[in-house]
Amino acid sequence: MSTQLDPLSISADLLYAVKTDGDPDELRDELARLDRGRLSRALSGREQRLAFWLNCYNAYAQVLLEADPSPLSGSVLGRWKFVVRDRVPVGGVWLSLNDIEHGMLRSSKHPWGMGYLPRPFPSSFEQTFRLEEVDPRIHFALSRGAESCPPIAVYSPVDVDEELDIATEWYLEENVTYDPADEVATVPRLFLWYRGDFGGRRGVVEFLREYDAVPEGATPSLEYDEYDWSVDVGDFRG
Repeated sequence: MSTQLDPLSISADLLYAVKTDGDPDELRDELARLDRGRLSRALSGREQRLAFWLNCYNAYAQVLLEADPSPLSGSVLGRWKFVVRDRVPVGGVWLSLNDIEHGMLRSSKHPWGMGYLPRPFPSSFEQTFRLEEVDPRIHFALSRGAESCPPIAVYSPVDVDEELDIATEWYLEENVTYDPADEVATVPRLFLWYRGDFGGRRGVVEFLREYDAVPEGATPSLEYDEYDWSVDVGDFRG
């Protein structure tokens, strides 16, 4: 059955199977064996690449954590090793979760550069299939194994922008507070980690205004919450 599916359907069905306790093995094999030309035709536009890589990341984040949940309760080094190991086969290439997040979805941005530094030495596969520009809303759609991460959705190229808006609105409503008396917005630390993705501090404030996390016209100072890594693996199903 899955041999007749296009790459976008494979990624969506894989995430759905993972979310619903289905059997993802056949779909994982199909994803690994995808012909490069077939993948290129399927990922011809921005929306297709967004939906495909979001689904791949979220599916494999749960697959890998269910196989070994220890990184969630381990050290920072343990969590780092979890995301940098090449354990996601796509189109004959082994990728890491880091490759998908920072290479494909963030258009080859360095994970430690606050959104300003390029990722060194991107592979030819990465250069071919990455997004041309980073969409900061991806940070509210990826499940990284933390309590504050959003429920997982299966993304479709037709509706991916509306779906990302929903994920963003949910995340900001749950995780941003605004004190009008002191003119302070308290935001998750990822706004600091990836500040450049939002266009700098001013871009962060404009982003908060756009999604009604702070009032129109407000120019608050920003305070950053600590990141909460506590999670139950079952929470990845959303």
